[in-house]
Amino acid sequence: MNRIISFFKRVWPFFITLVLWRLSTPFWNPVGILALIPVFFYSFVKPINWFPLFSFFICFLIDYRCNLPLFWTISYCLFYALNGFQNYIDAQHMTNNSIHLFACFIGFVFFILIFSCSSWIG
Repeated sequence: MNRIISFFKRVWPFFITLVLWRLSTPFWNPVGILALIPVFFYSFVKPINWFPLFSFFICFLIDYRCNLPLFWTISYCLFYALNGFQNYIDAQHMTNNSIHLFACFIGFVFFILIFSCSSWIG
């Protein structure tokens, strides 16, 4: 039984990200944008092995649905590179599971989208 629980604990982040990307609705989850929540959480707050590569792929899939050529993918890669400066930004030890850092990431990307007159709803 412990092996099954251990397996589900390892698979859960990947599974929930795929489910959130796949369950897209025009109002509540346009183009699977809610998949960015586990992408951010399991890449920066509680890092998991191989999840950054998977997150890169999910961001590419969101770009594909949004008709934005590599916008979310480049944004994720840029933020992942900025996260390398752990001396200044330590997402793993911030309060409230780094919700402020996530809001800065999403806010900055939406700010760029609003002023570039691009659409993030497919």
